[in-house]
Amino acid sequence: MKHPENISEVAKLQPDYMGFIFYKKTPRYFEDSIPEISREIKRTGVFVNEDINIILQKIKEHDLNAIQLHGEESDTFCAELKTLLVETEVEIIKVFSVKDDFDFGLLEAYETVVDYFLFDTKGKNKGGNGITFNWEVLKEYPSKKSFFLSGGIGPEEVEAISELQAYFKENGKENLLYAIDVNSKFEEKAGLKNAEKLKEFRKQF
Repeated sequence: MKHPENISEVAKLQPDYMGFIFYKKTPRYFEDSIPEISREIKRTGVFVNEDINIILQKIKEHDLNAIQLHGEESDTFCAELKTLLVETEVEIIKVFSVKDDFDFGLLEAYETVVDYFLFDTKGKNKGGNGITFNWEVLKEYPSKKSFFLSGGIGPEEVEAISELQAYFKENGKENLLYAIDVNSKFEEKAGLKNAEKLKEFRKQF
């Protein structure tokens, strides 16, 4: 999210999370103040290889409830951040980029230092590429940690999402797919969401 009026409009839909990107190399870069929105909505700061002190500053400045790490942040970095946030309820979401395959062994070091994983499409940009990856890869997901699914998700992915949910449920893992992260397929322009399209999409779940 980027534009204050649009933030307020989308907030009326009561999403569980709302993202604000603090990465200057994107047209979605957020440099405003977050308007008053429901405390039920988790304000989520998105960072890419950012300095820990800057992350802490943004958490305090914008009263963030979650942070999404979209760069090459190490498990050591995440552990340090988790220690600094131990007295807060701020969630740490670590992003991993996927295309046609993925080495799930990379997740092991992060298991105890993040709250959720997020799988996005590997592309030229750090997110917002507008394309999906091969979700069949996720059927090999070995962890018990719940994850966010991201990457070019729009109305046309509803059936595929339902099929993935059904697969996990059939295999006793129904709580793994925790959240759907949507972005570019619901935009009029960078950072400006079409609230009506989001409303219709949400009705499908």
